[in-house]
Amino acid sequence: MGKLTTHVLDTATGAPGKGIRVDLYRQADNEWTLIKTSHTNDDGRCDDPLLDGDSFSKGQIELHFHVGAYFDNSGVALPEPKFLDEVVLRFGIADTEAHYHVPLLISPFGYSTYRGS
Repeated sequence: MGKLTTHVLDTATGAPGKGIRVDLYRQADNEWTLIKTSHTNDDGRCDDPLLDGDSFSKGQIELHFHVGAYFDNSGVALPEPKFLDEVVLRFGIADTEAHYHVPLLISPFGYSTYRGS
């Protein structure tokens, strides 16, 4: 069975992104529905897969990473409004037997992502 996982790395400090809220949305009938909210642990990972088993199906997904609060809690001095407050990644799941690992690399002024394994 496939699954969806994520992790966050703060590339400005080289440390895991601890305590970041991650909201998972799924699109159905042109509507986005909140499916799950999780938080990253001390290693920057969510303790459980975001999707697995029967909940892991084909479709469009959005992950909303609340990085602004993370930067606030890290003591980083940033202008208001922050350049990055919430990072939204939209992607498709096509293979329900695969592991979709979607990491987020962040700094206060940029981010990148990729499909990992």
